[in-house]
Amino acid sequence: MATPAEPNFNAQGSFSEKSIEMDPGRATRILRRGLKLKCPDCGLGPLYRKAFRMHNHCEYCGLIYEREQGYFVGAIYINVIATESLLLGALLVYALITGNISQTILTVLIVLALVLPLVFFHHSRSLWLCVDYILNPRERPVKHTDFESE
Repeated sequence: MATPAEPNFNAQGSFSEKSIEMDPGRATRILRRGLKLKCPDCGLGPLYRKAFRMHNHCEYCGLIYEREQGYFVGAIYINVIATESLLLGALLVYALITGNISQTILTVLIVLALVLPLVFFHHSRSLWLCVDYILNPRERPVKHTDFESE
């Protein structure tokens, strides 16, 4: 398991950090869970209860999904970047194939610009939650059932 970097002063007295090792298998597993819209910790609990309503926490492991107000602002950035990248890529491919940009392709791209953010909404939030969990794993709350077995 990776340990946090600790400050390290070299012989000259300047600051350097020890490297942090990342487990690629863990990161892949968490991102795969995110693509399935499942809890990044256990992979069992669904992230959404309705179309645009997230659960507050995982019903299996207790991981809190939304940690504070404004937590998913990064998901908005991911959604915008993904949408604009797809639109720009489609426009460039069309322009390279046909040699011009017509009113038809612009109309199609405007419609896609309205639809794609809604389609990618769930996955952008899930991806943001997974990346945060990979970089900053949180402690799970202790459930009362854990004490019953003792």
